Amino acid sequence: MSGTLVGILGFACIVAIVVTLFKSKTLPSIAFIVFPMILALVLVLGKYYTWEDIASLIKSGFSSTGPTAALFVFSVLYFGIMTDAGMFDVIIGKLMLLVKDSVVGVCIMTCIIALIGHLDGGGASTFCIVVPAMLPVYKRMHMRPTTMLRIAVLSMGVLNLMPWAGPTMRAATVLGIEAGALWRTIMPIQACGIILALAVAVVNGIIEKKRGAGLNGLLAQTEGQAAVSPAEAAAAEAASELARPRLFFFNVFLTIAVIALLILDIFPSYVPFMMGVALAILVNYPGAKMQKKIINLHAGPALMMCSTLMGAAVLMGVLVKNVEGTESVITCMSGLISGFLPAVLGRHLPLVIGILSVPLALAFDTDSYFYGMLPVMIGIGEGFGIAATPIAVAMVVCRNCATFISPMVPATLLGVGLADVDIKDHIKNSFLWVWGFSFICMIVAVLFGIMPL
Repeated sequence: MSGTLVGILGFACIVAIVVTLFKSKTLPSIAFIVFPMILALVLVLGKYYTWEDIASLIKSGFSSTGPTAALFVFSVLYFGIMTDAGMFDVIIGKLMLLVKDSVVGVCIMTCIIALIGHLDGGGASTFCIVVPAMLPVYKRMHMRPTTMLRIAVLSMGVLNLMPWAGPTMRAATVLGIEAGALWRTIMPIQACGIILALAVAVVNGIIEKKRGAGLNGLLAQTEGQAAVSPAEAAAAEAASELARPRLFFFNVFLTIAVIALLILDIFPSYVPFMMGVALAILVNYPGAKMQKKIINLHAGPALMMCSTLMGAAVLMGVLVKNVEGTESVITCMSGLISGFLPAVLGRHLPLVIGILSVPLALAFDTDSYFYGMLPVMIGIGEGFGIAATPIAVAMVVCRNCATFISPMVPATLLGVGLADVDIKDHIKNSFLWVWGFSFICMIVAVLFGIMPL
């Protein structure tokens, strides 16, 4: 079987996965297992690989996903415990008291709440924090909910660069490194992105004020006066039972310590969260019965992502890993593309990817973007002498800005639903802001030498 045919079969596998995920025919984890195994069967029948080769490839694929899976499980548990204990509620409540009836202040607070809420890397949970808290404020101050969503998604995109967030973990898995190592590379971009997100919030506040927002004023303390449904009351009562306000300072210091350990890089990135979960659950919820209840509350998201990562191990093994003396499928795929790609574009591949990332984010879901496209781009870059890390940085940083305007991301649909905004209006009002934000982040990456010109 020729390398050209293997490359064509590799693209057929990627297209099949993307189409299946687009049409919501199955879960990503299932698609990542079924289609690569079909490809593996064809390659074995074509005598390109043996079944022993396939077993070796899949085993090597799993070697890069284990640390990432551990990081995700324990980070989900940790931030779930902090949310249950009410740490974020206290912080948000104190911040809202500072806003009062300032339009610009409301926009800045939207940004800060989104940054804090997205510490756990969960888009759906962040929208569930930001929108219910801020939408009544925006309505009473005659501010557009599309502005609230725009500020929130840009802030969430910046925080989505954390090592336990999905895109960084996926890119690190493809690179075969720890997510913490990739995060430390992009930390300067993230720091600048946070400042830029706050600046965008100020600009949007000024725009809203010029439109006449805030004419009636609003005290932040009155935002909760709206009628509460029985379901909401029951949920609030359940949350109050788990709240641990007296342990607020302990939880804050513990969170700071966990993040500090991540930055210091003393342990693998999952170890600080393992220690953090152990201390947090022992102090906040003593007793095996209560601890089991807390863990069960957050088991769903952790299991879903772990199953996706395990499926991705099969995909990465069959497509990306290679047997000695035989080219990998991804090498054959990249050889096909590099033959058509002009050399002038190939030499500037990270910048080309960075420029196109936001439009591509609207068409690709996160899994197919990173597990499908990134390996191909890395393979193409190798043909032009470009290292894998700058390509991964371009795809992570520039695409992250657009994560929560993409209709392919379920959390986006949740956010617009909570805000009662049509998805097309959300995209229309945020797209150019997000793309511009992405360009600035790319320029910062170039200035810091993280991405080559």
